[in-house]
Amino acid sequence: MGFLHLFIVNKSGGLILHRPLGQSAPRIGTNEWLRIGSTFHSLHAIAAEASPVKLPGNKNSAGADDGIEEIRGGGLILKCLQTRTGVKFVITAEPGTSDLDAVLREIYVLYSDCALKDPFYELEMPIRCELFTNAIDNLIEKVESGGFKTR
Repeated sequence: MGFLHLFIVNKSGGLILHRPLGQSAPRIGTNEWLRIGSTFHSLHAIAAEASPVKLPGNKNSAGADDGIEEIRGGGLILKCLQTRTGVKFVITAEPGTSDLDAVLREIYVLYSDCALKDPFYELEMPIRCELFTNAIDNLIEKVESGGFKTR
């Protein structure tokens, strides 16, 4: 059990970060990652519009904040957290990996604390913040060693 990949997609469907999180993560080229990010963004938007049930607490009556939250496959779990600004944090993991929701929320906090406070980072652009990537690595290491406490 373990984490495989993290990717972050901006509100326009552009991939702003992709990162393998474990040794068992398949190696994927940059062009494939760009395709995966934009395809997921499109599928997320279609799912939000096609959903007959709106999520509780959704402030948008059209359901635009709904969409794909989780996909479970034979050997993969894909979990998505969409922020109010439309940025999607997506993590993939092996089945049986726990705390995916808490890890996604913590990655969002790290994004807010590290990337957004970087004076050289521009919104909607690829994230090139070493502090952020180091913080993600430390978080994943802490979760896998059992030292991660949910808030």
